[in-house]
Amino acid sequence: MLQLQFIRDNKEEVITRLKVRNIDMTSVVEEVITLDEKRRALQSNLDNTLAQSKKLSNEIGDLFKKGQADKANELKEQSSVLKEESKSLTDDLNKTAEKLQGLLYTIPNLPHPSVPAGNSDQDNEEVFKEGEIPTLVQGALPHWELAKKYDIIDLDLGAKITGAGFPVYKGKGARLQRALIAYFLDKNTQAGYTEYQVPHLVNEASGYGTGQLPDKEGQMYHIGEDNLYLIPTAEVPITNFFRDQLLAEKDFPICCTAYTPCFRREAGSYGAHVRGLNRLHQFDKVELVRVEHPDNSYKALDGMVAHVQGLLRELKLPYRILRLCGGDLGFTAALTFDFEVYSTAQERWLEVSSVSNFESFQANRLKLRYKNELGKNVLAHTLNGSSLALPRILAGILENYQTEDGIQIPEVLIPYTGFDKIN
Repeated sequence: MLQLQFIRDNKEEVITRLKVRNIDMTSVVEEVITLDEKRRALQSNLDNTLAQSKKLSNEIGDLFKKGQADKANELKEQSSVLKEESKSLTDDLNKTAEKLQGLLYTIPNLPHPSVPAGNSDQDNEEVFKEGEIPTLVQGALPHWELAKKYDIIDLDLGAKITGAGFPVYKGKGARLQRALIAYFLDKNTQAGYTEYQVPHLVNEASGYGTGQLPDKEGQMYHIGEDNLYLIPTAEVPITNFFRDQLLAEKDFPICCTAYTPCFRREAGSYGAHVRGLNRLHQFDKVELVRVEHPDNSYKALDGMVAHVQGLLRELKLPYRILRLCGGDLGFTAALTFDFEVYSTAQERWLEVSSVSNFESFQANRLKLRYKNELGKNVLAHTLNGSSLALPRILAGILENYQTEDGIQIPEVLIPYTGFDKIN
């Protein structure tokens, strides 16, 4: 959530920068400012009315002590009028504040100046590419056919017990999945991230804290009876560790990692691009979350990008890095780099990681602050990144490492799998 003071002081800048996202928020920003002016006027009137009421209450008490009951009773009538007025002002203030808060929730984060203009993922800017695309054997198969051929992933069984998009991993497929999770967590902890195991359900406040609510409400699985949400990413519970926290500068950086299953309804997804592991309702992911001093958050972002690069280099998968354009940028992000691996059998790029700096956008919702050297409470910056999302990494390994007599296992994973080939 953008800071209200910043919107007031920089109205035209806010409107101009949001246009990079291909949205015109002029009317919303103007309404926010109008509602804020109304809220402040109501607050001022309420404060004055309450002050008058308190003063009058003290006078009435003094008059009763002096035995001047008649005069005191006259003032009590005035006091009743002031109490009714303060009640009315309080109701108006609460309604105005609620409407203002609701509007603030609809305004996305301001794109970083480096974010390119664009309408969709077709306009994202490629900033780096590495790795040779392998030449596959004749008759090479996409991963969903390889999964069936080697009996390592059962998409039909998952559909039987739950529905489409809930695969069942089995045998060497399950062990490869577990190997990837352990490998990613080991690399993350070696890089200084503290590992956590977190709940897979969060409350509504957590959803609002990181910006999934109300923006992505329709994409989250909701348990109505308990008003809880299945997590779409470990970012949500981890970042909410720090909700309503006041940190010290010495606490930075805070670096966290966790493995969780992730649940996304993916409403509206259809077509060939959702086949196999390309798009799932439940999938495994290892996540990075950082809480940083504002002066260091973009240096931290660069470090997270380099860390994800290191994982893909060790897996020896061809990959590229994209700077997301305004039209493809997530609601809460100021700047995002997507990583994609090349699926040789499908002849297309598959997204495997997003690494983002949210600046103070999430922290403002979370009331996540630190006390600076001047003793002032300042909003921290939050960042997160996938390291990595497993389904498309697994798809890339199965397709790019396939041979005539089986699927080779990347060298770095063999100590984790205990085998070097699926055949």
